[in-house]
Amino acid sequence: ERKRERERERERERERERERNRERERERERERERERERERERTRKQELEHG
Repeated sequence: ERKRERERERERERERERERNRERERERERERERERERERERTRKQELEHG
């Protein structure tokens, strides 16, 4: 019985770990999106200045 309890505990732990990984992945994705947005802004400003 105790053994099964530990098994379930480890299972929950792995589940939380996967959840944290997904969170980090989404965070990196948002970060890349902001980077691309800044890059587009910079390019547009340069085009306005030189156009």
